[in-house]
Amino acid sequence: MAKRKAPQVKPPLDPESEAWNKIPWRKLEQHCFRIQKRIFRASQRGNTRAVHKLQKLLMKSQAARLLAVRRVTQDNQGKKTAGIDGIKSVRPAGRLVIANHIHPKNWKATSPPVRRVWIPKPGKAEKRPLGIPVMEERARQHLAKLALEPEWEARFEPNSYGFRPGRSCHDAVEAIFNSIKQKDKYVLDADLKGAFDNINHQALLKKLNTYPAMKRAIQAWLEAGAIDTGVFEETKSGTPQGGTISPLLMNVALHGMETTVMDAFRTKEGKTQFVRYADDLVVFHTTEEGVKRAQAVLEIWLTDMGLELKPSKTKITHTLKPYQGTVGFEFLGFAIRQFPVGKTHTGKNTWGKPLGFKTIISPSKGAIERHMQEIGKSIRKLRSTSQQDLILTLNPIIRGWANYYRTVVAAKTFSLCDHLVYQQLRRWAYRRHPTKGRQWIIRKYWSMEPGASWVFRDQQEHVLTKHNARPIQRHTKVRGTASPYDGDFLYWSTRLKRHPMLSGTMGRLLQKQQGKCRWCGLLFKDEDQIEIDHITPKSEGGGEELSNKFALHRHCHDQRHARRAATSIRDKDRMIEEPDDANVSRPVLEPSMRSDPHA
Repeated sequence: MAKRKAPQVKPPLDPESEAWNKIPWRKLEQHCFRIQKRIFRASQRGNTRAVHKLQKLLMKSQAARLLAVRRVTQDNQGKKTAGIDGIKSVRPAGRLVIANHIHPKNWKATSPPVRRVWIPKPGKAEKRPLGIPVMEERARQHLAKLALEPEWEARFEPNSYGFRPGRSCHDAVEAIFNSIKQKDKYVLDADLKGAFDNINHQALLKKLNTYPAMKRAIQAWLEAGAIDTGVFEETKSGTPQGGTISPLLMNVALHGMETTVMDAFRTKEGKTQFVRYADDLVVFHTTEEGVKRAQAVLEIWLTDMGLELKPSKTKITHTLKPYQGTVGFEFLGFAIRQFPVGKTHTGKNTWGKPLGFKTIISPSKGAIERHMQEIGKSIRKLRSTSQQDLILTLNPIIRGWANYYRTVVAAKTFSLCDHLVYQQLRRWAYRRHPTKGRQWIIRKYWSMEPGASWVFRDQQEHVLTKHNARPIQRHTKVRGTASPYDGDFLYWSTRLKRHPMLSGTMGRLLQKQQGKCRWCGLLFKDEDQIEIDHITPKSEGGGEELSNKFALHRHCHDQRHARRAATSIRDKDRMIEEPDDANVSRPVLEPSMRSDPHA
């Protein structure tokens, strides 16, 4: 007689996971934003006492603590990078524990050291040092950022664009265009030497001017030290790149540069324009003496913060005329200069008078070379793989790069890139079939579309995206000192739907959903990770049409799949895991390295 099998026991639902997924996130975000908006307005009024009271209220609230934990454990791109404790991910049960631990009453005067990681700089031999805190410290830092950012967003200067909500590289480039489109000018193109690594701690803490508990916490993070290959190193200056709060602290340290430069010139000496993106900055003036004086003023101002200009990346040039052998300059991967033209092509001033030149902004030669090298490297790495895998690898690279540069004069550049990609793919195909004729190879891997356009396509209809398939879309600069904390939801949701880094599908979905998440109903913000999900899964017969897709937050995506998993356990005795990082994701104003080759 055959032995009877023991009945299969269904895996029980994790009560902690259910508790995490049942948290009313919509109400928490609304509560947190209401306090942040009050902080922003109190800072605008200059009421420091009210700012500090509201910051303490926010940091003690359970809503802010839960949102901070969700941000660093679910939403962040680097959530799977471990600190010195080796923890790469946190399950829902652990997230609730962290939310209780990061209450301000549990904060200590010391902080565990960060793990030193070295990453290469694009197109350079040197490497950039990152400092990765442990997961709990990341949550504490983000909680502090939730309280500090609204205060400083009300104070930051209008032409500061790096690492700020609602602002991007494209806003900085558009500000430069507005500064020079009416008149040719001299340019101070400058970069700071180790901006993150050399900031004076005491000068930064003095400028923050925050309440004692917050000051002690920030000082502990600044002086935590780093462990590099098992060796402890003191951090006597700088803010660790990789910390959640580090970009905000760097912006605080550099706050005041624009005002200092503008105040150094009297009205009759000519107006000066200043644009800064993180540690890259440019100063415009109509005279050579003006930009030299601006450089001297900046060098004196930076000394107090422990910083200095980097000689190898600081130069003076002119937008139209040759100056010391160069014309124009590069900024954030864009080549910016003016060209003398005839009366039929010249730009005009506000009174309609011909200027005699035209301002052109286009992708820089270095950016094009790095992009083509990245594509070539990917093709060589996949020389023995299928055509489908090659297409799926190249499409995100091409799409991200084209999205980044489609706001400027880039049509000819896109056509050139498509031609170079075609040549690389042709060499790839010839190596795979050395004994076949060229016509046979072309028929196998390419097809002709209406309009005499060759398309790299496989048998399953996977098509390689072309650079020139991305339409040129001009960008509108952010309005003055506007901030997402000012409560103008209509303005910010409209800007988000038109952002150049969003793909065609994502943009259409945001337009269709009026900028709101289909799961929680909240408006998307610039720092949100947005993902595309299928209404009816492909495994159940759903297709790729737009009507079967919707955009939602990454954490909402996780919550939706967790709910489907719970239903599946009860109904089908199987479990569906949370979606992994292979899903289509879009950090709105924080481009990835693929889409931002100069970062």
